[in-house]
Amino acid sequence: MTTLDYWVIAVFSIGILVAGLSMSDRKADMKSYFGASGALPWWMSGLSLYMGFFSAGTFVVWGAIAYEQGWVAVAIQWTMAIAGFLIGRFIAPRWRQTGVLTAAEFIQQRFGNSVHKFYTYVFLLMSFAYNGAFLYPVAKLVNVSTGMPSHWAIILFGLMAVLYTTSGGLWAVIVTNVLQFVVLTAAILIVVPLAFDNVGGVGAFVQAAPKGFFNLTGGEYSIWFMAAFGFYNMVFIGGNWAYVQRYTSVPTKRDAKKVSYLFGWLYLISPVVWMLPPMLYRLVNADLGGLENEGAYLLMCKEVLPAGMMGLMITGMIFATTDSVNASLNVSSAVFTNDLYKRLRPKASNKSLMWVARLSTLGFGVVTVLVALMVPSMGGIVEVVLSIGALTGVPLYGPAVWALFSKRQTAFSVLFVTTASLAVNVFFKFISPTVLEISLDRMQETVLGVALPIVLLAIFEVVYRKMPYRVPEVVVVHDASVVDEQAHGKRQSALAIKTVAYALLGVGLIIFVLGLLATHGRSAVLSISMAIVLLGAGLLLSLRNKHV
Repeated sequence: MTTLDYWVIAVFSIGILVAGLSMSDRKADMKSYFGASGALPWWMSGLSLYMGFFSAGTFVVWGAIAYEQGWVAVAIQWTMAIAGFLIGRFIAPRWRQTGVLTAAEFIQQRFGNSVHKFYTYVFLLMSFAYNGAFLYPVAKLVNVSTGMPSHWAIILFGLMAVLYTTSGGLWAVIVTNVLQFVVLTAAILIVVPLAFDNVGGVGAFVQAAPKGFFNLTGGEYSIWFMAAFGFYNMVFIGGNWAYVQRYTSVPTKRDAKKVSYLFGWLYLISPVVWMLPPMLYRLVNADLGGLENEGAYLLMCKEVLPAGMMGLMITGMIFATTDSVNASLNVSSAVFTNDLYKRLRPKASNKSLMWVARLSTLGFGVVTVLVALMVPSMGGIVEVVLSIGALTGVPLYGPAVWALFSKRQTAFSVLFVTTASLAVNVFFKFISPTVLEISLDRMQETVLGVALPIVLLAIFEVVYRKMPYRVPEVVVVHDASVVDEQAHGKRQSALAIKTVAYALLGVGLIIFVLGLLATHGRSAVLSISMAIVLLGAGLLLSLRNKHV
């Protein structure tokens, strides 16, 4: 990378930090800090959901599959699009209908204190491992790209994320998510046409691609894997507590639907664009083997991007991955404050609750940084955590999603389903290969992780068919406090849009300067910069029209 790339990384990192800190709110309460006062614009929430599901793994894991097997990587991600559409049709509006601040609050209302404590403790425990696992690849990315030692990268970017998440709560997370979406999308849209030029155009790519490169399935990624993986994503995106927050923080059930529909449309379109660079790199260099293919994405970027734009791409990758950490920190703090501390101190003032909210966000962030720092000494914790994630998603989140619709599940049934499914999955993942010499392949492992808890829930559905329960409706109380909260939420929403708009103008200007300095690909860079400037100007104009 060039000196200009390093400057771009520094400038954009500082810009994102400033944008997040600008959402600090001294008048914040629990509903504002963790739920955006229910005034979060649906398009912002949808982009945040999309970016919260994004990580360096999109480029590394799916990029490696795209390099090796081509269109299979796109097909796998299309299952996420289908999941998004199904969540928008059925699950997201149900979450908004409950009127809860966190998914843990719904579990407490539905199943009581014992079940609530179990899921809360398990969620908080796993969030430490997940956050550390997501932060560590960021450090590796920075280390490979810039030479900065991994431990310093963990501390620097981890504390940056903690700082603005602690300061601005959910609003800060949302604003930075939107900015990171624009930055990353801009970088990708510049890479793709330059990559096509590098291999001789679309026709040359289609003719020279390996046999079967455009098949929808291949190898261990069979149609059964696709079906199981898609169902897993529907439950995970529809029930993960950090993602539930995106459905409960918008004004209406209709907005909650739009959040998930936007996620679905983005995952229908974006995988085609995201996966083209590593697929095209197969024509540039077909000799990558083993773990080398995980670097296909960055190698193509280095091959075609002009000076400065590689820094933009790296910045987008870094903060796209920290998005998952930010969202998890905010919802973990929400669970701790709202579902643990507030129940121990029911008469606590808003001031003390906000102190606990910010201190717990800071505390969880520090623990995340420490876990990430310990990853190298733990020998592969990232792979272990990601494997466990595939096995635990439906057992942990499936019962709550099922309970949104079911009148029959009980505290015993959901606890039994979760603990039994986890025990069986862990047995086949870690014990049976050694004790019984039985190992499951990727497809079998995924199908087991999805099917077992669903089958158990269905059995209890039959056993408890006479158990009554009605999903609670939202009760809207029109009093002074609600009116004040709504007004405060609208002000924060306007501030968030204004912050994003001015930030986009700055991003567009910087990219425009990079385009003027570019030795090649100038037209692509300048075109993207103008599009971003127009987008920022459009947001400012929309705000002005609302106030007219």
